[in-house]
Amino acid sequence: MSLILSPSLLSADFANLQQAVEMLNASQADWLHIDVMDGMFVPNITIGQPVVKAIRKHARKPLDVHLMIMDPDRYIQSFKEAGADILTVHEEACRHLNRTLNAIRQTGMKAGVSINPHTPVCLLENIIEYADLVLIMSVNPGFGGQEFIENSYRKIEETARLKEKYNPDLVIEVDGGVSLENARKLLECGANALVAGNAVFSAPDPEKRIEEFKRTSL
Repeated sequence: MSLILSPSLLSADFANLQQAVEMLNASQADWLHIDVMDGMFVPNITIGQPVVKAIRKHARKPLDVHLMIMDPDRYIQSFKEAGADILTVHEEACRHLNRTLNAIRQTGMKAGVSINPHTPVCLLENIIEYADLVLIMSVNPGFGGQEFIENSYRKIEETARLKEKYNPDLVIEVDGGVSLENARKLLECGANALVAGNAVFSAPDPEKRIEEFKRTSL
């Protein structure tokens, strides 16, 4: 599978989100990554369903929505109605992860599960067949622009082994500190989707930066 690039709108100018979405529409980006934070699961508050719905009106690509919130089951249907195509929840925030992933799939969305840097990959072994995507957090979630945590490479490799054993169609996504400098190594370890925020939106030419990312998988 070629690289799926999902630029994170967390790093875009929130006063000009439509402009950022239209740039991504015109670019080689595959998905639009949207981080939803509640100020409880992570120490930050970002956008919710109304903004996702507004983005959906302009986006021509799948919305890759990452819920960094407590008790995400309460909001599955409302994010479906807002326009999410992929909905990722955190292993650490779900009491019954199998049930949550099935509930997401029943709405027609793709179901993702994310793990924080301290969470071992082995906790996913018994649910990985119910997921469409595993998101490895390579920084502590909550803020953009953080430094990549090096042991994330090992976690990607461990996830890739579970993928081979239980779910060959699984997408392995990495979020946090992703750059042109580490993109190829992330792919070599087994990732096939990268979330890039600062690396895209702080570039002088974000569209060109996206092209550069896409070339790393050639």
